[in-house]
This record gives sequence, C-alpha cells and structure tokens, in this order.
Amino acid sequence: MRIVACLNGTLRPGAHPALPLSAGQLAADAHAAAAAGASEIHLHPRDARGEQALEPQALTPTLEQVRAAVPEVPVEITTSLAAEPDSWRRYDLVGRWGQLPDAATVSLHEPGSVEVVRLLVDRRIRVRAVLCTVDAARILTRTGVDVDAVVLCPQEARLDEAQRTVQRMEQVLDRGKVTVPRMLHGTGDTAWPLLDQALEAGYDIRIGLEDTLVGPDGAQARDNAELVRAAVSRIPAPA
Repeated sequence: MRIVACLNGTLRPGAHPALPLSAGQLAADAHAAAAAGASEIHLHPRDARGEQALEPQALTPTLEQVRAAVPEVPVEITTSLAAEPDSWRRYDLVGRWGQLPDAATVSLHEPGSVEVVRLLVDRRIRVRAVLCTVDAARILTRTGVDVDAVVLCPQEARLDEAQRTVQRMEQVLDRGKVTVPRMLHGTGDTAWPLLDQALEAGYDIRIGLEDTLVGPDGAQARDNAELVRAAVSRIPAPA
C-alpha cells in the first residue's frame, strides 16, 4: 500500500502555521512525513514568493533538496492547471524539466491533460491519473493512455455525494478493465471518511495539509507528520 504525504497543494501562504513552501521547508517536512510512515511524497513546487510554479528553476532546487532529505522515498509532482493555468505553457514547462520527479499527477478533466500524460510517459515519468469526475474516468478508458495508477478524488463537499461519484467512477474503470492500482482521497470534511473507505477497499491512501488541516478528532493538526501518523494508525493490522 502506498501512503502518500501531500505536503502543501494549492494552499496559500499563511493557510497553516506549518505549511511548507520553500525547498528547504519541503525537504524538512518530507523527512518528517517519511519518518511518520509516508512511503511517498506529493508536492506543489513554489517560487520565491511562495506561489505555485512548474518552471524548472522552481522544480529543480525543490527536487534536489527533498531527495537529499529522503533519498529512498519517491517524489511526485503536480501538473495541475492550478499551478500553471495556461495549458500550452504547462506542456512546454513539463517538456523543459531538467531534474525529473519520480512521478507526476495529471487531472484528466483539465484541458490538455491527455497530451501531458503522453509527454510524461515519453520522458519516463510515472503518471498518476487524477479522476475528479465521472467524465474524467471515461477519458481514461476511452483514450487508453498509459498510467501507473489512478487517483479517485471526488470534489463534492458532502460525503454521500462524494461517495456516489466514487462509485460511478469505479464502475467506469471496472467496465473499462482498468487494473492499475487505485488511490482514493477526499478533501476537507471528506478527507478522513474517504481515507477509511480507501483502507476498507484495499486502495492506496494519502493525507496531508493539501487535503485537510485537521486530524480525525477535528482539532487542527500540528503538521503533515502528525496527519501521516494518524493515517498510519488507522491501517488495520494484518489478519
């Protein structure tokens, strides 16, 4: 089972006292999250102002410092349009990356996503297809793009609605005979319930400040490492 620590996401500077933004902060946070039980790191590189950035000059120092802190832990990078709103410029930036991540997430509902997947595959970067909608699941099955895993990420704030979307996406994947590993996660109020659902289904899991600022008890988490420890504690013991 992959246990991914999602360190910062799209959060703005100041959203949480322990939010890691700089390369040094991300490296230290990755080390702490790995020590808490994370088997992989997911992050959104930031520029000098703390804003999301996919430019090589933001990505390279981040990867260098994070890998120095956790040399045995795979590092996964976002390619979301939240980090670069221009889909053509995003494609160009990914093509210009010098230091390459171990994996990258691609949200298939976004314009230009299929082209980015194919570029990443050409560059031998593992692809995790993020499916936020049923249509995104259909894009995956109809295009047949080569992905390493799928990430079920419903956007609905209400748990019952999010669970219905997950069920419908699973049906599309099953009909399309998509057999790569699956991850399931929520955000905000759905983060912990969907993490438990993922564990019940035998899916991979992720947790971190990107997805929630609070622990299972509803109290603000101290940092990403605390969230990872809480997630690991919920994994059922082997029978």
